[in-house]
Amino acid sequence: MTIEVGLTDVTKVTRKKKCSRKTSSKRKPTPTAKAISFPLQRLYMSCLDVFKGVGTVPSPADVQKVCGILDGMKAEDVGLSSNLQFFKAPAIPGVTPKVACTAIYQSEKFSLCIFFLPANAVIPLHNHPEMTVFNKLLIGKVHIKAYDLVTLIDQDDSVSPSQRKLASLIADGVYTAPCDTSVLYPTSGGNIHAFKAITPCAILDVMGPPYSKKDGRDCSYYRDIPYDTLPCERAVKSEGERERYWWLEEIETPKESEMDGIEYMGPRIIEMS
Repeated sequence: MTIEVGLTDVTKVTRKKKCSRKTSSKRKPTPTAKAISFPLQRLYMSCLDVFKGVGTVPSPADVQKVCGILDGMKAEDVGLSSNLQFFKAPAIPGVTPKVACTAIYQSEKFSLCIFFLPANAVIPLHNHPEMTVFNKLLIGKVHIKAYDLVTLIDQDDSVSPSQRKLASLIADGVYTAPCDTSVLYPTSGGNIHAFKAITPCAILDVMGPPYSKKDGRDCSYYRDIPYDTLPCERAVKSEGERERYWWLEEIETPKESEMDGIEYMGPRIIEMS
């Protein structure tokens, strides 16, 4: 079964809902050797080993293990096709298309989901508090801009209020599928990033642990401001440094962050107890 059937008229039938999936309390079956050979099942089982819970970061060896699986994954491994009607929806002048997401799996330790971005759709600049995140572009071409916060020991809060934080530009470029998996960490690797689809895109996302407002891992949104437009006690003198540093100002949740949740209809994982 492919997800193509479920997305044929996605622009007509999607409804706003949380991108989550309930797990069954029944006893889980044991995967067969054939099931384990499926890339999605192998990804799930690796995540069970890699993500240890809140406050932990996967080791370099574990990161390499997950990347090794994701790097080899294709759209077909999660039931996707570039011929989806979703990717053919006509653009409406002056209207930013809405992003859709589908949850493959979610637990307290990690989640697997897919984001669908029509051409020109955006996922605004946002953070991932205390998370390690793997992004695998399965279909399309996307522009990614990513930052890491910079700690200023001598920062003067009267000059740079807490809602404006200095950040270092980590990535600002266009990525085309197939490409390597990108990884961000709680305080590095581009923890605050934004996406804009140049062509229709599908992005497989692995997050550990997932967002949880009650546990203090809520999503915050930002706008980026050129470094030279705001004063700072710590002067950045060279032109190269000025281009690398930006101010990030936290903003209210933008309208573009609203997503439609859709049912996942691709290959199913066999959950382990």
